[in-house]
Amino acid sequence: MERPPFECVALVLQGGGALGAYQAGVYQALADINLHPDWVAGISIGAINAAIIAGNPPEKRVGQLRSFWETITANPLLDWTGLSDALMPTGAMARSFFNQMSAGFTLTSGANDFFELRNPPPYFQPEGSVAATSYYDTRKLKPTLERFIDFDRINNDTTRLSVGAVNVRTGNFTYFDNKTQKIRPEHIMASGALPPGFAAIEIDGEFYWDGGLISNTPLQWVVDGETRQDTLAFQVDLWPAEGALPRNLAEVTTRQKEIQYSSRTRAGTDQFKRLQNIRNAVAGLLSKLPPEFNDEEEVALLRDVADHKVYNVVHLIYRAKEYEGQTKDYEFSRLTMKEHWQAGLDDAAHTLDCPEIFIRPENAEGVFTFDMLKKK
Repeated sequence: MERPPFECVALVLQGGGALGAYQAGVYQALADINLHPDWVAGISIGAINAAIIAGNPPEKRVGQLRSFWETITANPLLDWTGLSDALMPTGAMARSFFNQMSAGFTLTSGANDFFELRNPPPYFQPEGSVAATSYYDTRKLKPTLERFIDFDRINNDTTRLSVGAVNVRTGNFTYFDNKTQKIRPEHIMASGALPPGFAAIEIDGEFYWDGGLISNTPLQWVVDGETRQDTLAFQVDLWPAEGALPRNLAEVTTRQKEIQYSSRTRAGTDQFKRLQNIRNAVAGLLSKLPPEFNDEEEVALLRDVADHKVYNVVHLIYRAKEYEGQTKDYEFSRLTMKEHWQAGLDDAAHTLDCPEIFIRPENAEGVFTFDMLKKK
């Protein structure tokens, strides 16, 4: 397709563990129509997917994403994708049992070339050591990232990459961005170091945890940071903000995760829309001021925040099957991974068939949001 009439096409990827295969499917749909992002931002598993995208040429990105997800879901005991249809677990009860079994395996063994259970456990490790601060060891993740990501490309290419993390000592949220610093595997690992499962990652003498502890969606960094430009942003969320009232404790845990990690996406976009309305109004007002006011200190201050930039924010939100339950973010079976990937591909293909998402806003508001999959 022809490039949409925006200065920047951005892909914004939320954290969500095993659910991240959905984001890979979304990217495949974008690649299928030759729509490649200028800026990829991610948190946690979204940071890994973002780095694979930014760290490969466009023609190799889908293949590298697929290889990564096939690698971390490689488990002969749970890879039932080659079974005949008659032997596949079907129906909500059968799939729930399979998913719980798969998630239990992850808890006790980890995910291939990603993380593994510490032995001995952290309680028996020397106090003050890295091993004493987490249940799982993620050292295998670094060579895995280096296998699927060209970090030289990330640090020399035009595709912008931003990944969010939290400084353990200060509690401050930060973005590692290839426009301001050299990105290494440690930066990607830090963005996904969710405690107490994973230990903090040291970078230049400071230690960092998963950015999802503070904000699981990096949309604000893309649309509301110092770099303001006409933007078409595809925001891929793995946790829905809206959901049904829980009926039991298991559903309470699931709903708690959804609310916690959805990062109030709707509230964030609504707040940004109000802010952009103010910026547009200020820009319009400044254009009407007599020339003698141009050197006033107050005018200079307002000019820094005023602009007429426009934004289309396209939401793609994974809506889990009922049988997935509270373990859906650490259920790393090949069968479920392929289902998540296909769901992302199908949802994105449907959304991309809607021409209105590519129309540049021309009104004074300047911010449109879309969820083409939301049920009426």
